[in-house]
Amino acid sequence: MYELITANRNYSSWSLRPWILMKALGLDFEDRIEPFTRPVNYEDFRSFSPTGQVPALLHEGRTIYDSLGITLYLADRHEGVWPADPDARAWAQCAVCEMHSGFSALRNDCTMNIGVRVTPKPMSDALRTNVLRLRELFEEGLARFGGPWLAGSEFSAADAFFAPVAYRIRTYGLDVGKGQLWVDHMLAHPAMQNWESQALAESWREEAHEAELQAAGVITADYRMS
Repeated sequence: MYELITANRNYSSWSLRPWILMKALGLDFEDRIEPFTRPVNYEDFRSFSPTGQVPALLHEGRTIYDSLGITLYLADRHEGVWPADPDARAWAQCAVCEMHSGFSALRNDCTMNIGVRVTPKPMSDALRTNVLRLRELFEEGLARFGGPWLAGSEFSAADAFFAPVAYRIRTYGLDVGKGQLWVDHMLAHPAMQNWESQALAESWREEAHEAELQAAGVITADYRMS
């Protein structure tokens, strides 16, 4: 059986990607949470991950690390990670790689925190460019492949990789135009609802992540457990 190691539901965007992909594919796995307890968890996480980071997938004596590495590993073993249609598959693979390597302003300026709503500080030019690109990408996928998922009628790795972005869009009220149709559909997925319910039930807080949230804008609502 697979064992997937992830971190705090509120904060860990990288963890969400393989978790939601495996849930959507109906894969059986042991769900192990190793929470962030300090700003840098490298030494603690090195006990199970060579990079000192999450997520990590343990399977048949192997340690598969990095969300993209895990996705590629699963794609070798299970159908449905990528769309069957060649055009949709090529588009989805490019979108996944773009998300994996890009959108740095979105990551830095809009830290992931599922349980809050924020009026963000004025956008930097870099963040505005990122949001416009998200809008373009989502609208293109929906228009080309017919939705309701980014690359067609079936959930794929493209949806998994942008799943944390759906939460960020909601948290900060970002405008992605017609791409909001995908955001709403993604947030309604049962596995996303399950992840969110776990996030809201978390009682622990990590100081550095909370400081990033305070710097992102004005918190207007906090639905997390006190």
